[in-house]
Amino acid sequence: MSKSLKDIGVVSLLTVVSRVLGLLRDSIQLAIFGAGWVMSAFTTANIAPNLFRRLLAEGSMTAAFVPALQEELHANGKEGTFRLLSKVVSWLLVITGALVLLAMAVFSQSRLFLPSHEDKWYVAADLTVILFPYLALISLSAAFSATLNVLQRFFEPALSPIWLNLSIIAALGGAGLYVARSPIGAIHWLCAGWLLGGFFQMAVPATVLIVEGWRPRFDLGLSPRVREIAHLMTPGILGTAIYQINFSVSRLLAFSIDDASATYLYAINRLMEFPIGVFAVAVSTVIYPLIAGHAVKRDFAAMAGDFQKGIRLILVINIPAAAGLALLSGPIVRLIFRHGQVTQVAAHEMGLLLAIMAIGLPFFSVVNLMVRAFYAVKDTKTPVRVAMADFVINIAVSLVLIRFLGVVGIVMASTTAIIAQAVLLERALVRRLPRMHFAPLLPSIGKVALSAAVMAGVVAGGWRGLQGLGLGGRATDAIAIAGLIPAGAVTYGLVLWRLRIEGRQEIGAILVRVPLLGRLFRSAL
Repeated sequence: MSKSLKDIGVVSLLTVVSRVLGLLRDSIQLAIFGAGWVMSAFTTANIAPNLFRRLLAEGSMTAAFVPALQEELHANGKEGTFRLLSKVVSWLLVITGALVLLAMAVFSQSRLFLPSHEDKWYVAADLTVILFPYLALISLSAAFSATLNVLQRFFEPALSPIWLNLSIIAALGGAGLYVARSPIGAIHWLCAGWLLGGFFQMAVPATVLIVEGWRPRFDLGLSPRVREIAHLMTPGILGTAIYQINFSVSRLLAFSIDDASATYLYAINRLMEFPIGVFAVAVSTVIYPLIAGHAVKRDFAAMAGDFQKGIRLILVINIPAAAGLALLSGPIVRLIFRHGQVTQVAAHEMGLLLAIMAIGLPFFSVVNLMVRAFYAVKDTKTPVRVAMADFVINIAVSLVLIRFLGVVGIVMASTTAIIAQAVLLERALVRRLPRMHFAPLLPSIGKVALSAAVMAGVVAGGWRGLQGLGLGGRATDAIAIAGLIPAGAVTYGLVLWRLRIEGRQEIGAILVRVPLLGRLFRSAL
């Protein structure tokens, strides 16, 4: 696991950088646009491109592509791997190019197809036209990044979101602030930043592959491997579609409530991506090629061992992260977003939503790796059935609660659905692969939960004490974030180490590679 631990550390470090830049980007966006209809129109415009991006790029394509690349690399080396990449990239160009042109043609006629709607819906459709080319760029980027991961190169793919965030910050924080003469003009600069970032996300890993020896060529040949990828993608696309439609319906329901709710939901989802991306996605990115390689060799004992190590690593970070987010949701939101056009009321609403959503964080974090475990053994149908159940639960609970609780009901529904999805996936995974059960992890989970409870007591007591000092609101929030988070992390680390958590060396080896976590970890020792 030593090489894998190093890779997880690298991916985690770059993801920390990316998430910090992402929070800066979101903070600039909300400072300029607030929680008004223009920003909500932009977040709604993102629904369609992101839906197809998940369908064709980061979701089912990557899940089907990685096992096929592993087999090709094992059988025919780099040369065969690069031939397969050229075929897949050629098909992606054709399919995504056609989708982009079709979607741009359809959404550009929104006023013709849907007359007599509010202007915000037409603005959302116009922005969708501008954003849709991002689909083609990110689809190619996903194929290039998956190939680099299989070749055990994780640094360049982990840079991908950094290029996007830097481009958006430059476009919006520069021209959007000082050149645009209206909110619509500024939102157009935001769209330009997305497209520029997408170009860099595609071009950088492609350049690295060319240096590695790949010679791009247009090839629409239907080799057995390409047919297998298409076959595996079909149910995967359905499963991803269900998940994305689920998420998109929640966004649309929020957009229909009022002008602000869609922006609230967008901002809180972005905050939740920080702990998920920093560690859960980093672990899944590195562990997935590993368990896929074991599956190719039918070494299911090794596959189960690495899977369980990955789950434990994810929960060690994300259970306390969930507790911290729930307890400090108010100061976190106010410190990051409470400026510019964001009002005190908006910050309070977002803080409440973050606290509710944090409950589902550990469950959401493990779902990603569980789904990939199914894909590693080329079972793409089971996650589809579970995703359908998740969809039904989310929509049913949303429609009931939205009448009484508004956007809070939508978040409660999504949290309920992700908990149900994690439970159903775990049961199905054990039936499919009996060695993949969670029983060996129960002692670790108990120690993590106890340590997180002690940490929560320290943080809650510290927050109450800070509020009683009578400092200004901004100062109190800043001290809470700068002081209570490190104090909670040190407390958690000390208790966890005293309880002799399983995999201590592995956890320590990763934490010391992430600058902030590394300092806190060494302090805990």
